[in-house]
Amino acid sequence: MSSTTLRSAIKACTSRTPAQGARHLATHAPLPEKDCTSITPPYIQLQSRLQTVRRILGNRPLTLAEKILYSHIHKPEETLIDGKIVRGDTYLQLDPERVAMQDASAQLQFMSAGMLKCAVPASIHCDHLIQALEGAESDLQRSIVTNQEVFDFLESAARKYGIEFWKPGSGIIHQIVLENYAAPGMLMLGTDSHTPNAGGLGMLAIGVGGADAVDALTGTPWELKAPQIVGVHLTGELSGWVTPKDLILHLAGKLTVRGGTGRILEYFGPGVFNQSCTGLATVANMGAEVGATTSTFPYTPSMRAYLIATGRAPVARAADEAALNGFLAADEGAEYDEVIQVDLSSLEPNINGPFTPDLATPLSKFATFVKKQGWKDELSAGLIGSCTNSSYQDMTSVADLARQAKAAGLKAKIPFLCTPGSEQIRATMERDQVTDVLEDVGAVVLANACGPCIGQWKRDDKKGEENAILTSFNRNFKSRNDGNALTKNFLASPTIVTAMAFSGKLTFNPVTDSIPLSSGESFKFSPPRGQDLPSEGFTPGRTSFYPQPTPEPHPGSEIVIKPDSQRLELLQPFESPFGEHNTRGLELPSLKVLMRVRGKCTTDHISAAGPWLKYKGHLTNISENLLITATNDEGGEVNVAFDHDHNPSETKTDTIPGVAKRFKARNQPWALIVDENYGEGSAREHAALQPRFYGGAMIIARSFARIHETNLKKQGILPLWFVDKADYSKIGSGDILETSGLSDLLEGKTQPTITVRVTKRDGQTFDVLTWHTMSSDQLKWLRAGSALNYIRLAMH
Repeated sequence: MSSTTLRSAIKACTSRTPAQGARHLATHAPLPEKDCTSITPPYIQLQSRLQTVRRILGNRPLTLAEKILYSHIHKPEETLIDGKIVRGDTYLQLDPERVAMQDASAQLQFMSAGMLKCAVPASIHCDHLIQALEGAESDLQRSIVTNQEVFDFLESAARKYGIEFWKPGSGIIHQIVLENYAAPGMLMLGTDSHTPNAGGLGMLAIGVGGADAVDALTGTPWELKAPQIVGVHLTGELSGWVTPKDLILHLAGKLTVRGGTGRILEYFGPGVFNQSCTGLATVANMGAEVGATTSTFPYTPSMRAYLIATGRAPVARAADEAALNGFLAADEGAEYDEVIQVDLSSLEPNINGPFTPDLATPLSKFATFVKKQGWKDELSAGLIGSCTNSSYQDMTSVADLARQAKAAGLKAKIPFLCTPGSEQIRATMERDQVTDVLEDVGAVVLANACGPCIGQWKRDDKKGEENAILTSFNRNFKSRNDGNALTKNFLASPTIVTAMAFSGKLTFNPVTDSIPLSSGESFKFSPPRGQDLPSEGFTPGRTSFYPQPTPEPHPGSEIVIKPDSQRLELLQPFESPFGEHNTRGLELPSLKVLMRVRGKCTTDHISAAGPWLKYKGHLTNISENLLITATNDEGGEVNVAFDHDHNPSETKTDTIPGVAKRFKARNQPWALIVDENYGEGSAREHAALQPRFYGGAMIIARSFARIHETNLKKQGILPLWFVDKADYSKIGSGDILETSGLSDLLEGKTQPTITVRVTKRDGQTFDVLTWHTMSSDQLKWLRAGSALNYIRLAMH
C-alpha cells in the first residue's frame, strides 16, 4: 500500500465513531487510558531530525526502516560528515528511546558505569527462570523460592536506577513490551534476540547484548552498521488454516538462517493491512531466525486498534498525526536492496525442522518427508505459546479447535502444554473460558514465562530417547527444549500443533485427514476461527506483578548481592590486551588456538541454556559450560579439546572449558577457529563474556551472526573473517597465531584486511588473510579491553 493510500486509511479510521471503527475496533472494550508520556515517541522531534538527514542525503525517497533509523541519528550534522549513508557499509550513531532487559548481565555492567540513573526509560523482566513442571501456580511459586536472590537483585537494581520492574509471573518480555511500551516509529533495544517482536507495532526493535544496552542506558550513542533493507511485498489474503506464523516459516525456508544477516525486513503491500497487530508481531519475532537485524511494517488500522485496546489511545492519536505526515510508511519510489514477492493466498501451513528453523516443508508434503526420513510416525508432546505465539488471537484460535474436539469426544493423545505470554493474556483467557476449554481436552496451562521454549522444562520422559515434539516456538536447535539431543522439535503454528495433538501422529494433516472415533465414525476439524481482540476488552489480572510506572531512582538504595552467592557476582573489568605485558605493541599477543569448531555453532552451543540459566548473573560459574555441546573438527568429538602443552600430571585432552581454564592459568591468551554463521541464535551475551573470561582474544570465522559478532567486539574479542574460507581447515589446535596490520588500524589507518601469521606445531609458517568489520569506535573498545572500559574512561 502506498503512503498516500495509508494516509487515506488513517483518515477514514480516525473520522469514524467508535461504533464504526477499524477492523475489530467496534467489538471490544479498551482498557482505561494510561499515562503515555514516557512511551509516546517524540514524533515532532523525530520528523524534524529526519528532515535534516533528508537534506544531507539529497532528498531521495526513503524506506520506512530508513525513516525510523535516520530520525534517531545522533547529531546528524556532525556524524554524517561525508554527506552520505551507504546501506551495508556506513556506521550510524543512534539514540534509542527505550531499553528492555531480561537478565542480570546488563544491570551488572551498567552498575560499573557509575551513573545515578538511566538516560532513557527502561524495564526489567523476570521470564527466563521459571521452570515448567506441574502447572502455572506451583511452577511460579517454586521458581520464586529457588531464584529469590536473583529476583531480589533485579528488583533492587530497578529501585536504585528508576527502572520499571516486572515481577516473576508477569509474563514474557516481548509480549509485555508489545502490550505496554511498543509504539509506531520508535527505536528501542532489548537484551534478547526476539526483541524484534515489537516490530508488529510498526517500529524498529533490535536485539542486543547487555553491553549494547549499556550504551543506551548511559546516553552513549549506540552504533549500528546501516542495514540493507529487504522489501517483502505481500499481496492476497491468508485463509483457512494458514496463519502469519506460516508466512515467516515459509520465508525462513527461502532466506535460510543467514539470509537476513545485516538486513532489515520491511513488509509492505496490501497483504500487510489484512493482518492483526499480534500476527505481525509473530512475523517480526521470527525474523531473528533468518538473522535479520529486525523487521517492521507500515502503520495500520489494526495497530491503532491494538493500541487503543491496551490502554494507549494517546499513542494511537499521536501516531495518526505522524502517519498523516507520511512518517510511518515508505516513500513512493523508495528503493530496496532486494524485493521478495509473497502471495498470501497461495501459502499453506508449513512445518519447519528438525534442528534448524529454516528447514521448511509445506504441510501437504510433510507426511512424505517424514516417511522418507524413516522417522517414527508419532508425536511425544505438543507445546503452544511462547513469545512467538501467545496472543489472544492465537489462544482463541486453538480454543476453537479444542471445542470442536471436545464435541467429538476427543482429548489430546499426548502431553499438551500451553504457555500464555503475559498475565494480561492469562487473565483474559481465564475470564473468557479459553483456559477451561483447553484444560477440558487435557492441556496443562503453564506459568506466564518462556518455559520450555528456552529449555526451562523439567521433562521426565523420553530421556535419551529419540522422539518428536511439535511446538509453536521460534527455535528448534538440538537439546534446546528438554536437554535431549535426540528430541526432534518441529515448528508450526499453534493451530497446527493443537490439531495434531489430538492425533498424536507426525504425519497427520488436519486440513485433509480425519481422526477415527470410538463409535466407528470419523472426525475432521473445520478451519479454526479466532478473535484478534477480546470483545469485553483485556483484563490486567494480578496487578501486583506490575511495576510502578516511571519510578524515580533511589541512588541511596542498596543493591542486593550476597558475598558468598553462587548465583550473582560483580563483574571485574577485563584487562586490555595491549600494554607493558604485551611485547608485540599494538598487535595482539601471540595466541594459541584452543580448537577448530565444526559446523553449526549457535549461542546455545557456546553457552548452554536450560539449567545453566540460573548462573547468568555469575560469570565464573556459567563459564563452566563454555562450548560444551560444540564439535571439535579435529576428531569430531563433542566437548573435547586438546592440550598439546599439558604437564605430566594432566591429560592430553579435557573438556573445552577444562582446557580453556588451563590456558588461563598459564596466562596463555587463545583464539578459536570457527565455521559459518558462528553465534547464530540468541542474543546470549555470555557466549562472548565466557571466552573473554577464560582468556580468549580472537575468533576467526567463515562468517558470524550479527548480534554475536557485536557482543564479541563489546567484550574486547577481535572477530575476523576468512577472506578464503578454505583457510579454515589449515589451522588447528595448538597452532600459534599472530596478527599483522592491527596496529595500523589502532593508530587510525583505514584498511579492510588483517594478516594472520600461522605457526604450526611442527614449526611450519604461513600467512592467512582476514577481513574485519571494526569501526573506529569499536577499535577503541578493543584497545581499552572492552566497550565498558572505554565508556568508563570517557565518563571519568
